[in-house]
Amino acid sequence: MCHRFPEGLNSLPKYVASTTLSSVDWDNSSLLGGDVAAEVAKLKELPGGELQVHGSGGLAQTLIEHDLIDEYRLAYFPVHLGSGKKLFRDRARTAALRLVSTQFTPAGVIIACYEPAGDVVHG
Repeated sequence: MCHRFPEGLNSLPKYVASTTLSSVDWDNSSLLGGDVAAEVAKLKELPGGELQVHGSGGLAQTLIEHDLIDEYRLAYFPVHLGSGKKLFRDRARTAALRLVSTQFTPAGVIIACYEPAGDVVHG
C-alpha cells in the first residue's frame, strides 16, 4: 500500500544522512554517521512508522544498492527538462517493480507507488 506523506512532519523523528554536517538543529532530528546503509538497516528493525527519503537522490541510490527500499513513491511532472539526475545508477543491479497504486493531480502530476518485485523476468 502506498502511504501518504505524513501530516505534521516537523513533529516526527527525522534522520539526516550527510557527509558535510556535524550537527542538525531541526526538531526531533538525528544525524546518521558512518555507514549510512547499516544505520538505516538498524532503523528499519525498530518499531514505529515508515522511513522516508525526501530530496536526496544520492541517499536513495545508496539504499537501492543495499536493497533497503520497501516502496518507491515516484512523482512524474509534465515537463521535459532534457537533463537531470538519475534515480537508478548506471550498472545498478536490475530488479523488477510492481505497480501498487497511482494518483493524478489536477496539474497533471502522476504519483505512482511501486514495490520491489524480485528479479526481472525477460520474455
